[in-house]
Amino acid sequence: MSTQRLRNEDYPDYSSTDVSPDESPSEGLNNFSSPGSYQRFGESSSTTWFQTLVHLLKGNIGTGLLGLPLAVKNAGILMGPLSLLLIGIVAVHCMGILVKCAHHFCRRLNKPYMDYGETVMYGLESSPSSWLRNHAHWGRHIVDFFLIVTQLGFCSVYFVFLADNFKQVIEAANGTTNNCHNNQTVIETPTMDSRLYMLTFLPFLVLLVFVRNLRVLSVFSLLANITMLVSLVMIYQFIVQRIPNPSRLPLVAPWKTYPLFFGTAIFAFEGIGVVLPLENKMKDPQKFPVILYVGMAIITALYISLGSLGYLQFGPHIKGSITLNLPNCWLYQSVKLLYSIGIFFTYALQFYVPAEIIIPFFVSRVPERWELVVDLFVRTVLVSLTCILAILIPRLDLVISLVGSVSSSALALIIPPLLEITTYYSEGMNPLIITKDALISILGFVGFVVGTYEALYELIQPNIAPVLINSTSAFV
Repeated sequence: MSTQRLRNEDYPDYSSTDVSPDESPSEGLNNFSSPGSYQRFGESSSTTWFQTLVHLLKGNIGTGLLGLPLAVKNAGILMGPLSLLLIGIVAVHCMGILVKCAHHFCRRLNKPYMDYGETVMYGLESSPSSWLRNHAHWGRHIVDFFLIVTQLGFCSVYFVFLADNFKQVIEAANGTTNNCHNNQTVIETPTMDSRLYMLTFLPFLVLLVFVRNLRVLSVFSLLANITMLVSLVMIYQFIVQRIPNPSRLPLVAPWKTYPLFFGTAIFAFEGIGVVLPLENKMKDPQKFPVILYVGMAIITALYISLGSLGYLQFGPHIKGSITLNLPNCWLYQSVKLLYSIGIFFTYALQFYVPAEIIIPFFVSRVPERWELVVDLFVRTVLVSLTCILAILIPRLDLVISLVGSVSSSALALIIPPLLEITTYYSEGMNPLIITKDALISILGFVGFVVGTYEALYELIQPNIAPVLINSTSAFV
């Protein structure tokens, strides 16, 4: 099958989670997939190395970071950090594979830019298997499918995160003080179930995603970044103080909880979708590999430090998000609210990508006068679906682990190594590289299967209701 037949110009590609808020829908993601409109060098919107580094950091830091202390608990105080380091190295290596394969097809096909979906599509076309070549267009569809699942999964996580944090702040309001040290046990005043909080947020998030122009959201995006940064600084400031004796923490946790660690860890390394768009928009793309490895080294160090220190500080009491363990004083209650505000506005940015893949399919099938109505209706349905998923799985740790195991593992670990094999096999590959790629994909697939099974098993098993005591120390 020729590349001309594979290239369907009527099918826009949105295989990117990094869209600058100062771009409109017609300028943002569409520009990434439009070779004719893209100028690699000298473009006014080209980013410097520092701006690219900042975007890379932003694209990998979200709610997954706050769930890493519980992930370390599920792996053990020794096994957890070591496993995070290993997963970080493998994930960054897979990002490098994606960039290398994209460059390979850009040179071969004389294209200025190639996104994730296109790269997989052309990779399948280069496969020695005639069946894969004849079905190469499914490569793009597969990437888009997992991208939709991942992004809508993130949105479901946001519902649970917002509900849990607001519920805790409201229920502990009567016992909240100005003393952030002697506040280990607080009797919380029950209000309503966390799922009712999710329903409360639903209409506000529906109205938020009705804003279809990302330029309008630029101020809110900036606000989200500032509030989340301030919150992270305050969280670190607390967890490094008076760390309890870790001798009673297990070095290696029971193997049964390790799949939950894998799902949460791979959920945190969620940024492979932003790699190619960031490299594409750089003023000097030759520097991108260095920026990628430096940026991901910073991110991996951040993940390991927060995960380890959070578990050391709160021990077996650690919850699905470390914010839920912060003291019930006004300073740290404000941290929970600040981070929640950031997550609230980030919802619209995460929602944008799946919306722009799904909505055109429905809008193109109705008369022009109904386009706006159908657009808003589909947006409402999609937000409601993320809310329903959150209501069905109201445990933050399980939602994160399930989304990470199901979709993030495919995008970050399974697809890139297979892409390298299909891209270079016909040109001759070292058997060691083939073995390495096969092992990485098998690791991702095993994590996908076992992690999904364990998360679902934990979901259907009857569990003891979580204790509503907010412990600010691992050992009272």
